[in-house]
Amino acid sequence: MAFRLSERSIRRLAGVHPRLVALVKEAAALTPVDFMVTEGLRTADRQAALVRAGASRTRNSRHLTGHAVDVAALVDGQVRWDWPLYPRIAAAFKAAAARQGTPIVWGGDWPRLRDGPHFELDRKAFP
Repeated sequence: MAFRLSERSIRRLAGVHPRLVALVKEAAALTPVDFMVTEGLRTADRQAALVRAGASRTRNSRHLTGHAVDVAALVDGQVRWDWPLYPRIAAAFKAAAARQGTPIVWGGDWPRLRDGPHFELDRKAFP
């Protein structure tokens, strides 16, 4: 089943690198699990607040430059954080990235502090 991004998700992609926007849109069409974009570009103040709240561990987030997005799985229209949903979404992102030739990093592949909702453009290709 092909999904489409909501208008709210599209608005949350404002300021995000165009290659990542294209990837998110294609991933939405490929994914077996619907998702919404929860955050794209962040201000330094927002990032600092997330660090203070313990929701992030870095002030040097790729969100600050528009090189990262966070998503939330949607099941029957409800946000779900169940881990098994996120590798399925990530598979769609990785397939879209391969098709577009856009290297990405999925936070769920990190060896420590896995972050299933997080996708970013690879720093090696997009410094």
